[in-house]
Amino acid sequence: MDDVVDLGVELLAHLEREEVPLPEVVDAIETHVTTNPRLVREILDAAELRGLLDREDGILRPRGGTYVSFESDVVTKEGEFTCQRCGTGISTGHFIRFDAGELGPFGSTCIRKVTGRE
Repeated sequence: MDDVVDLGVELLAHLEREEVPLPEVVDAIETHVTTNPRLVREILDAAELRGLLDREDGILRPRGGTYVSFESDVVTKEGEFTCQRCGTGISTGHFIRFDAGELGPFGSTCIRKVTGRE
């Protein structure tokens, strides 16, 4: 379970927007990391305790996070995958590499949405 929390915290540390509504963050955690409500709460609390974000009035504000680099943090793998974001069958999976593990697979469009590029 610590791995799941660490992975979720890394996802939040890499948010590429100045402000994100809490429901969007919860949706991102539930879509990409875990649907367990207790773990979602632990991820949010851990990110705040580690100084990675501020929470106020249902808005999260990342504090100087690092963004996902497509050159070094995103890897592609060939195979038969299902996009973790939209559920589409894909032959090339894009995975985000964090210290705590990988998130994915995502399709070429969804990886841009997951990383906040679209």
